[in-house]
Amino acid sequence: MNRRTAKLAFYRSLPVMAGYIVLGIGFGILLRNAGYSVLWAFAMSTLIYAGSMQYVGIGLIAGGASVLTAALTTLTVNARHLFYSISMIDRYKDTGVYKPYLIFALTDETYSLLCDGAVPRDTDPGLYRFLVSLFNHCYWVAGSVIGSLLGAVLPFSTEGIEFSMTALFIASFTEQWLTSRDHIPALTGIGSSLLCLIVFGPDRFLIPTMLLITLVLTLLRGREEATEAP
Repeated sequence: MNRRTAKLAFYRSLPVMAGYIVLGIGFGILLRNAGYSVLWAFAMSTLIYAGSMQYVGIGLIAGGASVLTAALTTLTVNARHLFYSISMIDRYKDTGVYKPYLIFALTDETYSLLCDGAVPRDTDPGLYRFLVSLFNHCYWVAGSVIGSLLGAVLPFSTEGIEFSMTALFIASFTEQWLTSRDHIPALTGIGSSLLCLIVFGPDRFLIPTMLLITLVLTLLRGREEATEAP
């Protein structure tokens, strides 16, 4: 059963592999061009494992940012994780020894694969989700290391490479839109983002957007539960 679970988890993670390898290579190249070796690429991707924050982190490290600045920046960039991870509480509560790693490895792309709660028949749900998360993590580390090695031997122009993270977010959104019948969460995200962008501006709209999305989805969920109740 474990071999079958691993096979199914690998197949499930393949769309993320295509993105993470490319994005990881981009990160590794940027980090190498900033003067940091492949060990830094491996350590950051293994221990931090936060794509957009790692891209931002290159500038923080190279610029000698303080611990406080790094902590506040990390909180701002990754604040969205606090909100969408709430929906995974029920699915992760009985995962036993897998739970700490599942929490650590819940990235945007892993969430997009696991948020529907679907688990193949005759598989251990905890192990399946653990393996999907682990495969995605390995893809990111592999891409970062490859990028760092390539950056050491080949000349690259890094102009515009940061857009690769935006491209991955768009791809994840498109995947969810095509595979899900319920488009209310997606439309809520778009509407909330546009509204907060207009009200708060491009430098301050992220956290208000996350709060608004959480509020709207919570209200909608409460309304659905009230409607379904006998």
